Amino acid sequence: MNHKGTKRIETNRLLLREFIVNDTEAMFKNWHSDTKVTEFLRWKSVSNIKETEQIINEWMQGYKQDDFYQWAIVLKEINEPIGSISVVNKNDALDIIHIGYCIGSKWWHQGIMSEAFHAIIPFLFTEVGANRIEAQHDPNNPHSGKVMEKCGLRYEGTLRQADWSNQGIVDACMYSLLKSEWEHRQ
Repeated sequence: MNHKGTKRIETNRLLLREFIVNDTEAMFKNWHSDTKVTEFLRWKSVSNIKETEQIINEWMQGYKQDDFYQWAIVLKEINEPIGSISVVNKNDALDIIHIGYCIGSKWWHQGIMSEAFHAIIPFLFTEVGANRIEAQHDPNNPHSGKVMEKCGLRYEGTLRQADWSNQGIVDACMYSLLKSEWEHRQ
């Protein structure tokens, strides 16, 4: 792959961009401290804004690397981040990108996450050179799978006890989209 780093991407409602220190309060308030958001994730919600600031500082260091992808999902209407979408794993030998995402519960079921995920797909296929974009979710969180389906990913199967989250060891429903499939739909 030809890594490009976290590039600014815009949609009708959203601006996807790098995080900055000034995002700390919005991130803490909008999703980082929300226990509903983290129920099926690997990290726990935070109770101290300093923890949020530390994470953002780590991400800002990560932006120095071309293979680091961590977007703030900024809702233009309020001009602040309401979630994040990122490459959580990659396999350069196979040109595979694995996507993870979260959004504040106040913005669930509004098509925002699907809009954000849909927006990064062309960038990852055409500019980065991924051949496979994949994502997974806990079967107890089917709404996450709906996001994947709306973005054109196909369900491949459920891997039994193949992941972990705040629920413990969990199954993982795997979805993927191949570059050839995406190109065929264009």
